Amino acid sequence: MGAGVSAGQGGKQGGVGYVGLEKGLEFSEADVRKKTMTSPRKGERADQVQVQQDPPYHVLHKLPPGDSPYVRAKHVQLVQKDPEAAIVLFWKAINAGDRVDSALKDMAVVMKQQDRAEEAIEAIKSFRDRCSKQAQESLDNVLIDLYKKCGRVEEQIELLKQKLWMIYQGEAFNGKLTKTARSHGRKFQVTIKKETSRILGNLGWAYMQQGNHVAAEVVYRKAQIIDPDANKACNLCLCLIKQTRYVEAQAVLDDVLQGALSGSDEPKSKIRAKELLQELEQCQTVVLSSNSLSLNIEDAFLEGLDHLMKHWTPLRSRRLPIFEEISSFRDQLAC
Repeated sequence: MGAGVSAGQGGKQGGVGYVGLEKGLEFSEADVRKKTMTSPRKGERADQVQVQQDPPYHVLHKLPPGDSPYVRAKHVQLVQKDPEAAIVLFWKAINAGDRVDSALKDMAVVMKQQDRAEEAIEAIKSFRDRCSKQAQESLDNVLIDLYKKCGRVEEQIELLKQKLWMIYQGEAFNGKLTKTARSHGRKFQVTIKKETSRILGNLGWAYMQQGNHVAAEVVYRKAQIIDPDANKACNLCLCLIKQTRYVEAQAVLDDVLQGALSGSDEPKSKIRAKELLQELEQCQTVVLSSNSLSLNIEDAFLEGLDHLMKHWTPLRSRRLPIFEEISSFRDQLAC
């Protein structure tokens, strides 16, 4: 086929090479030009013919460029679709010090998909000290998902509180107000405001798993003040139903049913809202005073959240504005 050489030889013939990892071959740019040269169209000179090149192999398959332990692990994961073999190669990449930040995170995600979440937790705890400071937040997010999958609610709650503490300290997003996130191959911007609401939403859900619906209600209400959406509204509605506060639950659910909140038009939100409405209709519409309910949550933490949510004002210091009023509660929030 021309100037084809093995991948291990570096492919220097004929200019820049394009790696075909699945065949262990590398084709030179000259080879690609031969295969993709178009014929002159009517009225067009031969020297005006444009070369149409296929995208490089790693671009086509959404792989990182190069040939290293981490790249081979991604190839096995994404192209060969062999998760168990990919885990072995991710381990090799970590031990070789090759893109450890990405290798550890990707391996943990694959382990979770293979129902090896407990192993993934131990791997992150054991090797996160080899990762950069910038990778720690992302690893925390993976850990939270793993704790959730394993039913380790107490550890999930503690880690979520730590993340709130980092926001308070101005350490989240490496001190920036926004960060670039990726979901399903698409990049988008996340603000500190949305991240705080997301974390509070996750914290509320964790309290619900403990059956602590009063604590969950408090946290969900704080989250809705920051960045209201239909999903958290449905969860708040469920918290109120569990406390037999049906009138309040109906009021919260009405905002979703009337499309007043972000995400209200999404199919999942509509289905869930209808299910909650049916549950409400089956319940007695009795309003119980919540004043006599004792909060099964750290009082200082709740009081700290009250102060935390008091004002959303322009940034006045490195600490983010939402936390300006809670300096006296920092020890409790860090617990």
